[in-house]
Amino acid sequence: MKDVIDVMELQRERNKRIAPIDYRNLDFNGGFTPARFIFECGMKLQGQPLTLATAAILMHKFFKEVEQSKYDCFLIAASTLYLAGKVKDDPLKIRDIINVAHNTLHRGSSPLEIGDEYWSMRDAIVQAELLIMRVLKFEVSITHPHKYMLHYLRSMEGWLGKEQWSNIPIARTSAAFLQDFHHDPSILEYQPQHVAIACISLALQCYGVRLPLIEDKDDETWYSVFVKDLQKDKHWEIMEKIMDAYNKEPETA
Repeated sequence: MKDVIDVMELQRERNKRIAPIDYRNLDFNGGFTPARFIFECGMKLQGQPLTLATAAILMHKFFKEVEQSKYDCFLIAASTLYLAGKVKDDPLKIRDIINVAHNTLHRGSSPLEIGDEYWSMRDAIVQAELLIMRVLKFEVSITHPHKYMLHYLRSMEGWLGKEQWSNIPIARTSAAFLQDFHHDPSILEYQPQHVAIACISLALQCYGVRLPLIEDKDDETWYSVFVKDLQKDKHWEIMEKIMDAYNKEPETA
């Protein structure tokens, strides 16, 4: 299951082909912009996938509770990265977060010297972290879809057979869909098990893979062996929400 772990490398390769964007010219975009900022900064910081997913979820939860226009979304994004590192025992040094966030907002800038601007940003991140904790009532433990996805994919590897599994990157694609869905706040609306199934379903459809021993009329309900409470309409709704997230990607020159 190394492919699941290597989703961050897949995203790094994809980002190399995408022209850098100027975040300062983007609007909040329903939370997509700060989520994209979190993942770009997180990959530069070499944070673990679950750490970045935690940061994105914390950010979406925070803005669900407050009036978005009253807060600097990039400061909140940087603070959720700092907090997520503590939650997932993947410590991200605050100085590194400051320099990466500053450089990502101001492309080509040098690392901040230890001075007034640095200390101001450091204090802002620490204060924002406390604010986030209070707004979320200190409920920062998150049940992620990742563990369910890993379990389902391990079972499916034996279901499909090693040859087909090795030739088709179902695990990598599923994990990429899952990471990208964290850009959209609608991920908060669904159970983690259902999100994991929807991401796998999209990967199967992308490669035209049909699972053995599943009748044509039952193709959509292959997942009933894993979850019993996911209705077809909800399943399709989640998949549509995942695909809608890609329509929010800003155009680059």
